[in-house]
Amino acid sequence: MNYSQNKRKMELNKVEIWDGNAANAQALRQAGVDVVAAYPITPSTGTVEGYATHHANGYIDGEIVMVESEHAAMSGCIGASAAGARSATATASQGLALMVETLYQASGMRTPIVLCLVNRALAAPLNVNGDHSDLYLTSQTGWISLDACNPEEAYDMTICAFKIAEHKDVRLPVISNQDGFMTSHTAQNVHPLSDDQVSEFVGEYKEVNSLLNFDNPVTHGVQTESDWHMEHKAKQNDAMMKSPKVIEEVFAQYEKLSGRKYNMIEEYKVEDADIVIACLGTTFETAQIAVDKMREEGIKAGVVLTRVFRPFPMDKIAKTLQNAKAVVCLDRSAPGGHTGLLFNDISAALINTNARPQMTDVIYGLGGRDMTVVDLCDIYKYSQEEVNNGKLNGGIQRWVGVRGPELKYYSVEG
Repeated sequence: MNYSQNKRKMELNKVEIWDGNAANAQALRQAGVDVVAAYPITPSTGTVEGYATHHANGYIDGEIVMVESEHAAMSGCIGASAAGARSATATASQGLALMVETLYQASGMRTPIVLCLVNRALAAPLNVNGDHSDLYLTSQTGWISLDACNPEEAYDMTICAFKIAEHKDVRLPVISNQDGFMTSHTAQNVHPLSDDQVSEFVGEYKEVNSLLNFDNPVTHGVQTESDWHMEHKAKQNDAMMKSPKVIEEVFAQYEKLSGRKYNMIEEYKVEDADIVIACLGTTFETAQIAVDKMREEGIKAGVVLTRVFRPFPMDKIAKTLQNAKAVVCLDRSAPGGHTGLLFNDISAALINTNARPQMTDVIYGLGGRDMTVVDLCDIYKYSQEEVNNGKLNGGIQRWVGVRGPELKYYSVEG
């Protein structure tokens, strides 16, 4: 082993104890962000607070701008990005809701901003704990959306987000998601890369259509109406739908650097599974424990995570689930009178295939309520009974973990 290989091995063996916010802050620092415009909100405050601490200690050359609202935070990032600066911010929940208008501006203007979204419930009632209400709110904004299950993955996804967003064939903003409190405030082992490694991996920011390039004047955010609006959105969507090729390339490059492998879809014991749970975030790791327990009891259980939530990997998810007898989609967001978004996306992916698993939608974990291994095992067992009976015992939409005499384990009756 030569010196450079030995040095890299030692760097990869280094362990830090970070929560998800600290991991985000370090990733932003190492990526060499030029401008962070921010307005703090729980549980994402630690991300910008940590970045501000690095800035105050002289570890950052860029600027941090404290603004008057989350709307202004993203507006500041858009202005900086349009002017030719690498920009990023963090938010959650109500802050994300206030920011939504500008998310459409950022993607429509093709500004490669990175947003660290620490998932939290939307009011009312007011709740500061984690569910996927805000993650789902971003689904139609035109942002690429990545999902992490723990602090190390949050660190990795945030670093990868810059390289994906700024790729010449993408030039779209990217969200790096993590679960509020369950990831953002949970300290775990993280194996960080060195500053030089991240700097080389992300690369220098390459300006495209910069507002400050006076030799090539451009206009951002113009009004198009019906004459050109549809063409602009078609090009934007085309870049989004072609981005998986770039995402997979970036993940492959990151694996060579870090030794950590990521895929558009992560799966655990799915290949021969009869009952597959599909989920996002921290539930994926909990479900793996439940899968092992169910296997010991003779139930062929599996679990799948959509690492890339947008663009939704329809072809890959359809191929992954082609042999399942039942698919249970776990939606950690109140559906508002319809089935949950993950259920809808997976159902759409399967509709034109020969796969016809029993499909159910489980609403769970709202406002940070726990989803335990016991809960997940019960879901697998209940689904196995339905497979054995050849029909659903209740309605498609079901709620797990709700108190009250009128709300049972699966509250929607057939």
